[in-house]
Amino acid sequence: MAEVIRMPRMSDTMEEGVIVAWHKKIGDTVKSGDLLAEVETDKATMELESYQEGVLLYIGVEAGKAVQVNGILAIVGKKGEDYKPLLTEGGGEAPKEAAKDEPKKEEKTEAAPVAEAKPEPKEVEAQPEPKQTEDKGGDSRLKISPLARKIAEEKGIDLNALKGSGDEGRIVKRDVDEYKPTEQKAEGKTAAAPIQLPKVVGEESYEEVTVSQMRKTIAKRLSESLYTAPHFYLTMEINMDKAMVAREGMNAFSPVKISFNDLVLKAAAAALRRHPKVNSSWLGDKIRYNHHIHIGVAVAVEEGLLVPVIRFVDNKSLSHIASEVRDLAGKAKDKKLSLDEMKGNTFTISNLGMFGIEEYTAIINPPDACIMAIGGINKRLVMDDDGTLRNENIMKVTLSCDHRVVDGATGAQFLQTFKSLLEDPVRMLV
Repeated sequence: MAEVIRMPRMSDTMEEGVIVAWHKKIGDTVKSGDLLAEVETDKATMELESYQEGVLLYIGVEAGKAVQVNGILAIVGKKGEDYKPLLTEGGGEAPKEAAKDEPKKEEKTEAAPVAEAKPEPKEVEAQPEPKQTEDKGGDSRLKISPLARKIAEEKGIDLNALKGSGDEGRIVKRDVDEYKPTEQKAEGKTAAAPIQLPKVVGEESYEEVTVSQMRKTIAKRLSESLYTAPHFYLTMEINMDKAMVAREGMNAFSPVKISFNDLVLKAAAAALRRHPKVNSSWLGDKIRYNHHIHIGVAVAVEEGLLVPVIRFVDNKSLSHIASEVRDLAGKAKDKKLSLDEMKGNTFTISNLGMFGIEEYTAIINPPDACIMAIGGINKRLVMDDDGTLRNENIMKVTLSCDHRVVDGATGAQFLQTFKSLLEDPVRMLV
């Protein structure tokens, strides 16, 4: 008997998926475990395997189109089996969506020629009105057709410099089109024709791109976070002189290169261990204080932002953290992160320092109560008490807090501990 394959819920926040590509076509034999299609969810592009066996009888969604969770994707059964009754038994969502998209395409293809074709101005110029003998405006002794006068004024041509070739020396459009500035010099005219800038220096254009599932989810979740959680922000400056020296020494022995971001993760984990109220979540009627420390690391990808999670950060060495961050960041950019690698965060770090950003605020990443934005390291000239000038390497960080969970003093104490650990990195290695 034929069986319906429906869009599964591939993440806890998924509402619909987009078929990136089908790996089977109608009439192909399908076995259990075969790759049917690739599906773009709100977090990654994932492979959809078949749990049914038989022949692919029906595909309900074309590649590039979306279908709601539980909507019909395909039907697998015996060759030649009548599958149409299955489409009317509470599962016609996918075909309806596909039908809705088709008229939109037709509308666009019909509207495009209308938007591009603009022949009206040329038709007005080509009308035979200039051949009439009526003269308008200006010097009554000057005989010129209305169209010729209009074109000459637009081009900034002195009417007195024109010679008419029409009846009784009347100036017509042809005389304006054939006019050359050199004629003005030949007649001994000293006044230069006024410079007339073109009225149109460019063409308006735009491109509309369908919003990806990832971008839809980012927009929804961060909008809810910003307008639901009462944010407040705490900014602190950190002297990174000792951290820079320590990092250089560590990289002389570490099997993988340790970055400043790795130092930030390690220091944040140590500070969270001392201030557990920051490592928490708002659950509506209760607050969850997490005993484990899983830090999400925001990674920019082409279509938005992914947040892979480094688990038990406080129990890992810097080289272990560095290796794991690089591995997960690479997977994020290739959209190969699994769902397990993107959930469970208790705190999040966003770092734009590598782009030259000195200071910024970040929107809290649910379900966390806080997110910390890391700026770049910049030199600053300071004067000691004895009048000596020296350079300091300063990094600014901003902690965004959900005021329902974290109070100002709690957030400030966390930042003080975080600052002390980075200004003396040996402390977080003990």
